[in-house]
Amino acid sequence: MSGLDLERARKAHAWDLPPREATRLQEKLKAGVISTPLADESIRYVAGIDVGFPSRKEIARAAVVVMRYPTMELIAQGLAELPVTTPYIPGLLSFREVPVILRALEELTQTPDVLMTDSQGIAHPRRFGLACHLGVLLDIPTIGCAKSILVGGHAPLPEARGSTAALVDDGETIGAVVRTRAGVKPVYVSIGHRVDLTSAVRVVLNCGRGYRLPEPARQAHHLASRKF
Repeated sequence: MSGLDLERARKAHAWDLPPREATRLQEKLKAGVISTPLADESIRYVAGIDVGFPSRKEIARAAVVVMRYPTMELIAQGLAELPVTTPYIPGLLSFREVPVILRALEELTQTPDVLMTDSQGIAHPRRFGLACHLGVLLDIPTIGCAKSILVGGHAPLPEARGSTAALVDDGETIGAVVRTRAGVKPVYVSIGHRVDLTSAVRVVLNCGRGYRLPEPARQAHHLASRKF
């Protein structure tokens, strides 16, 4: 059970597109990204999503971990593996990883209200990273919470937890650099779909439990990379 129209998302377009066609599709689909405040009252469950390659590089494993918000009680999880059909190309990660994510979402027993991906949202050269792609196709609030920068730069960030700085590219604020734990590397938060940046940062911080990664993303990362 998922409650999301996964079949529609899966069939929305071909996934093994040549880079030039994939880039054109991103430019087309980014018009569908919606930036809007997301109230805490509308969130019951947050799903962290990560994709790993724990055994062989030709097999991708997606993990989805659903947690109650904001208590972070574990509610459900989904796991799926698929052969990799698209090479890694910076800026085109969604074409490589979304198919296996959709398969993992099928395994859920609880539909999430928000998706949090280990990827970029609009903090992307074409303003359409994996978090946007997944969010637009499923029409669900989605937050990009990445461990590294794909594009842009920022001012120095104070060491205290909760400190933020604008992530800026070519004069445009495309995300926020967020210190989720004092003295450790920040994460890079950006709009995926149906959320604004202020709301996205708030949700990421509210999901923190003393680690660098917010708890749904942290648990999804461990599940995606664990060797069974």
